Amino acid sequence: MLDFAPVLTFAKLTIWEAARRKLLIAVVILTLVVIGATAWVFHELRYASGPGGGPELSEVELLLLASQVLIFVVFLFAAVLALMSVLVSAPSISGDVESHLVLAMLARPVRRSELVLGKWLGLAALVVLYAAGAGILELLVVNLTTGYTPPSPAGLIAYVAAMGLVLLTFALLLSTRLAGMTAAIIPLIGYFIAWVGGIMGGIGAAFDNQGLIVTGLVSKLLLPTDGLWRGAVYAMEPATVVATLRAAGRLSGGNPFAATDPPAPAFLAWTVIWFVLMIGLTLWSFQRREI
Repeated sequence: MLDFAPVLTFAKLTIWEAARRKLLIAVVILTLVVIGATAWVFHELRYASGPGGGPELSEVELLLLASQVLIFVVFLFAAVLALMSVLVSAPSISGDVESHLVLAMLARPVRRSELVLGKWLGLAALVVLYAAGAGILELLVVNLTTGYTPPSPAGLIAYVAAMGLVLLTFALLLSTRLAGMTAAIIPLIGYFIAWVGGIMGGIGAAFDNQGLIVTGLVSKLLLPTDGLWRGAVYAMEPATVVATLRAAGRLSGGNPFAATDPPAPAFLAWTVIWFVLMIGLTLWSFQRREI
């Protein structure tokens, strides 16, 4: 039977070890710089008037512009989160195996499954904390400078955090068999392939091209990051933008920064199943690795 005490202990150790790395400090600094730059941009847009400054935006124009700029800023945050997720998780198991540190961890009556679950739990806590912290700060800045709040801020943060968790889980699986660098590169490449696959799927649906539709569907099932990203986009779009996109019809199908509908319940259910399968495969893979 699984003992949760070692799982929580390994989770705390994983958080402490990751917190000591300069990568997290660099990510936090970069995030604060981006949030500060966003505040300056929106301030300039709101009060751009006078000679050389251009006409001042109306309230409606400002809110619509804020929603679109926010989508691009969140895309940047999602990319940073993707990078952080794989870089902290890819060497998590392989590094301990290569340094033989895992032998000391497993010398006590500790199951390998408890070690893996503890590492996943600790890394997942970091990903969720970053997504929530960065998301809340960015939304506060946008609201203070423009008055705009997305229709579903909680949904936005949840979708972005889920993207990071998907890449973390995938990288941790690869870490049970591959070296840290290799285990990091593959999920990052997969992240952008899934993004392109989503664009192809949208174009295929717009022009009824079955080959492109299947490509988009397969990429979404193998790595559900793009489907989650579309959910984050939908959570940021005001009703007027959604109505405009729906009126445009197939012309908006391949736009990765637009979404006319939230993720289907079947896709969300598959994402949960995907997590269960990947974590189970990680446990199975590490259980059978010679250390």
